Amino acid sequence: MPTNLAIDDKLIESARVIGKHRTKKAAVTEALIEYIERRKQIDVLELFGKIEYDPDYNYKEQRMKI
Repeated sequence: MPTNLAIDDKLIESARVIGKHRTKKAAVTEALIEYIERRKQIDVLELFGKIEYDPDYNYKEQRMKI
């Protein structure tokens, strides 16, 4: 799906160079992926303190089964 965006040339060129991307498209795609992942992480943070865990669960025992 073609999309036209007015993005500051200096900004996108900096992102391309820092990210070692060959194209502007690659830089924008990577930036969007990172943005989405970060937003998902923020959603997970909101769950802290809201989930009850089984006090008898032994995570160390589970790791030994691998």
